[in-house]
Amino acid sequence: MKLFRSTAVIFALIASMLAMPVMAEMEQQNASGDPIYTANAPKGYSMIGDLLIARPLLIAATVVGAAVFVVTLPFSALGGNIDEAAQSLIQEPGQAAFQRCLGCTTVGYKGYDND
Repeated sequence: MKLFRSTAVIFALIASMLAMPVMAEMEQQNASGDPIYTANAPKGYSMIGDLLIARPLLIAATVVGAAVFVVTLPFSALGGNIDEAAQSLIQEPGQAAFQRCLGCTTVGYKGYDND
C-alpha cells in the first residue's frame, strides 16, 4: 500500500509540474494586455520555481555540456563545427542560467526606451 501511495504522490507532483506552463501562459493575459510587463515582472511562484528547479538544472547542463564539448572536440574539429558545438552545448544553457532575470522566460532585458 505504501508503494501505491508513493506512486500516486509522485504522479500528482509530475502532473502539477506539467500544468505550470499552462498556468503561466494564462497569467500572461494580464489586465493591461501588455506582455512586456508580465515578462519583466514575473510572479513569485515563477521566481521560486526558477530558483529551486530551473537554475540548478541549467547550471548542471552547462557543466555537463562543457564536459561533452571537451570530449567531442576532436570530432568537432574534424567536422569543422566547433563554434556550433560550443554554442549549443555551453553558451545557450549558460546564458539561460546566468543572463536571465529570476522567473523570466527570455534571456536578456528588453525594457522600454527612455527617449
